[in-house]
Amino acid sequence: MGTTAVLAVQGAFIEHEQALARLGEKCVELRQAADLEQGFDRLVLPGGESTVQGKLLDELGMLETLRERILEGMPVLATCAGLILLAKRLDAHDDKRTPRLTTLDVTVQRNAYGRQLGSFHARGAVAGVGDDVPMTFIRAPYVVEAGEGAEVLAEVDGRIVAVRQGAQLALAFHPELDPDPRIHEAFLAL
Repeated sequence: MGTTAVLAVQGAFIEHEQALARLGEKCVELRQAADLEQGFDRLVLPGGESTVQGKLLDELGMLETLRERILEGMPVLATCAGLILLAKRLDAHDDKRTPRLTTLDVTVQRNAYGRQLGSFHARGAVAGVGDDVPMTFIRAPYVVEAGEGAEVLAEVDGRIVAVRQGAQLALAFHPELDPDPRIHEAFLAL
């Protein structure tokens, strides 16, 4: 096993650390630019508020370094807000000025399910992971369109909720909130 850095400026990062620790993975937290000096070979971008996370990544001087490492092939697991941070494009109604990593060739719609379905649970197949994978959605985005480089891994009700491009695994749902370890195992196998 290696070492995974977990973005810990805001959002549901502790649950990812716990899920990875159960699999024997060492985790370090990224809270400031100096933390980028820690030795790590993977990255988790957790759920939370993508706008806040993007601004903090920029203000804390971590955005460009992480973008470069992702583009160089460092494996990354992005969930919910993390998917938004990776997306090259947001749908037309979103603020394009918020800093983001923009390494994943997808178009994403934020808070896509509205208030009535702000949170819900589903189960389904995720390519390369398995069948009957639990999926917990909390004010989730979804992928409106996947570019040529992005492989669709899962859909729920006709909406794309998981994609992979190279070593980037991006999900609209929160695997860290369910006991099923298969998503984190697939991430560690990248």
